[in-house]
Amino acid sequence: MAINGEPVRDLIDFRFLEAEEKLNIDVKKADGEEWVLEVEKDYDQSLGIEFGEMGFGRIKRCSNKCVFCFVDQMPSGLRRSVYVKDDDYRLSFWSGSFITLTNLGSKELERIVKQRLSPLYISVHATNPKLRAEMLGNPKAGLVMEQLRYLAAGGIEMHAQVVLCPGLNDGEELEKTIADLAGLWPAVNSLAVVPVGLTRFRKGLYALRSFNPEEARRLVCWLGLKQEEYLLEMGSPFVFPSDEFYLLAGEPVPPAERYAGFPQAENGVGLTRLFLDEWKKTEKNLPGQAAPLKAVLITGVLGEKVLRPIVRRLNEIKNLEVSIKVIKNYFFGEQVTVAGLLTGRDLLNQIGPGETGDVLLLPSVMLRKEGAVFLDGLTLKGLASRLKACVAAVEGPRQLARSCWRAPKKQQYRLEVCNNAQAGSGNSWTA
Repeated sequence: MAINGEPVRDLIDFRFLEAEEKLNIDVKKADGEEWVLEVEKDYDQSLGIEFGEMGFGRIKRCSNKCVFCFVDQMPSGLRRSVYVKDDDYRLSFWSGSFITLTNLGSKELERIVKQRLSPLYISVHATNPKLRAEMLGNPKAGLVMEQLRYLAAGGIEMHAQVVLCPGLNDGEELEKTIADLAGLWPAVNSLAVVPVGLTRFRKGLYALRSFNPEEARRLVCWLGLKQEEYLLEMGSPFVFPSDEFYLLAGEPVPPAERYAGFPQAENGVGLTRLFLDEWKKTEKNLPGQAAPLKAVLITGVLGEKVLRPIVRRLNEIKNLEVSIKVIKNYFFGEQVTVAGLLTGRDLLNQIGPGETGDVLLLPSVMLRKEGAVFLDGLTLKGLASRLKACVAAVEGPRQLARSCWRAPKKQQYRLEVCNNAQAGSGNSWTA
């Protein structure tokens, strides 16, 4: 209930308060009995108490009506978690989820500064107050620069993003947004520019369109020049186009040093570069010969561009035959081209008899880690059963390559899930 007289609202409060050497802990038991525990320990030594999923209590929900909201473009029947619109500053600090700041009052902002809840990940989209309020469907959205300045003055590190919508917050508006946020550097440490994602389920929603390859090419070239300016001015590229823009434009992704430590890799900024660099290391240790195996790599439209040269090199290994099967996103619409938004039913509908090889390899980003479930609820085990195939979910080039010559022999059909996905950790296989 409290530590040293301070109420414990959530896991963050608990971690913050338990750091002291002497603690008076107020505990209320399940039967209503109240205890006071006196504890002496080393500073920063943990009490060893775990909270599981209940550590944050009630999650703060999104109060916006963004014109580009992906959740609003979801059909019914998907797994329940994809419909949750969280906008909780605690989760931004704890797990890196993006927030808009529109549901924060002065007390929450003061708490962030007091407890040094840093870094935070903030969806800005536009710094023009009127435009941001219109895009987010919330009049409080126009306060963003005031909020960012307060957090910057309090020593909070922030990473921002812009979901770019053609004809809405691009052009001069994007230039203003970049300049305003760069003015708060290094507190605003990075800015990602990602393309708006549109599905075929947009009836009655704000009229938006996707970027075309020529627009993407002009954007990455212009942002490349902006990066050069900021490198000279403050030693950081600062603004980063997402990988999707480079792949759509047909432009090469920049070298690793251009990503300044990859602060927004989880936001799709630099993942392709990390993948390619890991492949270079993996390629040096490829064997000259492997056991006979036919492997089929599943990916989306954009992923094919990255995998083609890798597949060519793998096919130089004697006895190994590797091919790519590109799955189009008919479920959400063909304008959605990333592998992470492919559904199980699209795989089932597009993988025909004889197209599974000895092992079917698909990227782990298609699945929720808990339970290995696709967006539409189909499990990896269900996919393997329906296809009567050996299926493996892999993460990164190292696992991909090893799976091509260390996969178990196919016996009718089995599910082979590749666990332990950390780079360099090796593979473990569970049937």
